[in-house]
Amino acid sequence: MSNSFDARLAVLLSIAAAAGLLAWLAAHAGSSALSRYRTEFTERTRFQAQEFFLFVDARHLFIGNIAVMLLGAAAAWLVTGKLLVALPVFFALALFPRLLYARMRSRRRQKFEQQLPDALMMLSGGLRAGVGLNAAMQQLVSEAHPPLAQEFLLMLREQRLGVTLEQSLNNLARRMPTQTTVLVVSAMRIASDTGGGLAETLERTAHTIRSRLQMEGKIAALTAQGKLQAWVVSLLPVLLMLVLDQMEKEAMHYLWHTRLGWATLAGIGLLEALGIYVIRRIIAIDV
Repeated sequence: MSNSFDARLAVLLSIAAAAGLLAWLAAHAGSSALSRYRTEFTERTRFQAQEFFLFVDARHLFIGNIAVMLLGAAAAWLVTGKLLVALPVFFALALFPRLLYARMRSRRRQKFEQQLPDALMMLSGGLRAGVGLNAAMQQLVSEAHPPLAQEFLLMLREQRLGVTLEQSLNNLARRMPTQTTVLVVSAMRIASDTGGGLAETLERTAHTIRSRLQMEGKIAALTAQGKLQAWVVSLLPVLLMLVLDQMEKEAMHYLWHTRLGWATLAGIGLLEALGIYVIRRIIAIDV
């Protein structure tokens, strides 16, 4: 009897030791993964913030991102009571800073393009009045608004440090990689190299850019219905599942708690993503 008790105790101690070792390995792996994610997040966020001329501590943003992920997952779990919903919400919120940065960068580029025609006309007017290009750019920086004022101010500071006009224009095209910026940079470089009238070149470029922006605005207005359709197509099945979950809990139980239901959810998600992609490709008209 004593030998049997000792054997059981030894087995239990072995299981406890193995469980403790596995828990330590899991904690170590999780700590390493969190450390790598923190390093990558802070480095990427610091660079992205400087691109927007924002000088903030990236470590504070990392803490805020973790807090948002935890709060979002906790809110999803409290509302639905399902861990299967809380985990995707937790990991989806980890992608939120990337999506927010992409959205902010896109809007910043659009605003920069909208400001370019008036800025070029102002530069052209200054050159016609007899002032130099740098003096005209200084006047533009003092009267313009961000982000155009920030970018041209950076060009002026680069030239004060000894950077050539051609290189500062290339840096502008690298920071604002749009077709409009490339057009402006090419026109200014050609006019500077060939000795042509820079004021006339800038004025013609401004008219070209303004016509292009007007055409893009018309296309955006005509494709607005397609964009709304993409949102309706993506959100309607989700809302329908939530309504049915409240009305037919027993029937929807198989969707949330069985492997067949999980496979169905994965198929629905894949088809939703494909539908949104196809619709966005149809309405994406390049000018």
